[in-house]
Amino acid sequence: MKRRTLPVAAAFAAAATLMLTACGGGDDQSGDRDKIAGAGQGTEKPTKSAEPSGAPAEDKPDGVDVSLPKDMNLVFDWEEPEDKNEAAAMDDAANFFRAIYRGVDKRSAKEAAVATYSTGAGLHYAQTQVNAWIDGGWTATGTLRHYNASTRSAENGTSVEVAFCADSGRFFGKEVKTGKVLTTEPSIDDFDYYKIIMIKLPTSESLWQASKVFVETKAAKCQ
Repeated sequence: MKRRTLPVAAAFAAAATLMLTACGGGDDQSGDRDKIAGAGQGTEKPTKSAEPSGAPAEDKPDGVDVSLPKDMNLVFDWEEPEDKNEAAAMDDAANFFRAIYRGVDKRSAKEAAVATYSTGAGLHYAQTQVNAWIDGGWTATGTLRHYNASTRSAENGTSVEVAFCADSGRFFGKEVKTGKVLTTEPSIDDFDYYKIIMIKLPTSESLWQASKVFVETKAAKCQ
């Protein structure tokens, strides 16, 4: 049984329309570099849990709990941009991924953090990912590293593309019922390249939501 292939492939199949899988290793078309896909998409008001939480303040940005179990370690090895909007969008792109794996841990795609940090196609992507892990009977354990990040702002100032690599070579599926960790040998399957379109919530000074998710799997440029 493959560590990532089963849960991730199931989610990818269900969310195929949300994904951009590169056919080659070349750069983006020049026209695409001048605009951000989905930059004009609207937002949905996030919902927040009314239940109290014992999570420390640093685990509750925007008042929403994104804390994870100690054995589920998401590392964001990147430098913060100087532009304050791009920095905020990058922070909430990280929270978007924390929210997905909090949903995996809590066994619910309706986790408050998921609704807070995603909207539209991004929300659908997040819920599809969470449900794939739940349906497979898996949770996650280990370290998932994100790195080589870059940001790019749309002219309207309300949309930022956050792009980065992810290495899941030390991040494993774990059977919920048995606790068995599903390991495999390192391979190109461990590397993905993401482009997340983050849009600013109009009613908030600092909250950004993932509105679209594009993924290049087996990304050699991330090795």
